[in-house]
Amino acid sequence: MKKLNKVAVLFASAALAAPLASMAAAHGGMAKSVDNWRATDGTVWKNGTNELCWRDAMWTPATAAANCDGAIKPAAAPAPAPAAVIPPAPPRVAPAMPAPAPAPKPAPAPPAPPKPTSEKVTFAADAFFDFDKSTLKPEAKAKMDDLVGKTRGVALEVVIAVGHTDSVGADGYNQKLSTSRANAVKDYLVSKGIEKNRVYTEGKGEAQPVADNKTTEGRAKNRRVEIEVVGTRPVK
Repeated sequence: MKKLNKVAVLFASAALAAPLASMAAAHGGMAKSVDNWRATDGTVWKNGTNELCWRDAMWTPATAAANCDGAIKPAAAPAPAPAAVIPPAPPRVAPAMPAPAPAPKPAPAPPAPPKPTSEKVTFAADAFFDFDKSTLKPEAKAKMDDLVGKTRGVALEVVIAVGHTDSVGADGYNQKLSTSRANAVKDYLVSKGIEKNRVYTEGKGEAQPVADNKTTEGRAKNRRVEIEVVGTRPVK
């Protein structure tokens, strides 16, 4: 019986609180309708464990008192989007200059010619004769002895003996005489060790004078044999 009286008192108090809540809303004391039972001081009635709020017949989640069970919680404001981070522009780098082209290598110097191992040598002498003679005079033999001495150590290639005459006498006779004088020189050189097949002889007669045949001195110079020695010798 006591329990029923407590419930009756609770409902009576709720009936009294409803008009008060309506009056408070009419006077602007509340921003919206709250359909939870409130006490005269405006606090929401809760159960004995303070876990649940008392609801009236008009209660909806939209009209529930704040912090009461079933009230619609305001949506949390979205977190501001992070500001876009613009990476710094890369530093401007001057384009690398191309490396200079390597200088062309100088052409290799041509190889030095091989050092000669031998050299050409030439010796000459004149043998003079008496008028209408092909016999060697002592002076002529001395010149040829000197010439043979110079050929030592020389590889002989050829010895040339060319005979001549003055203009006295017939051309045919002088031609034969010039050849005899050249052969006389050859025989002497061979007797001194010169190879016979190296000696070449020729007669020119009176065709190639070197002096004036009108004088005695000139004719004496034209009665001659010109001797030339050609060979090679090692370079020292």
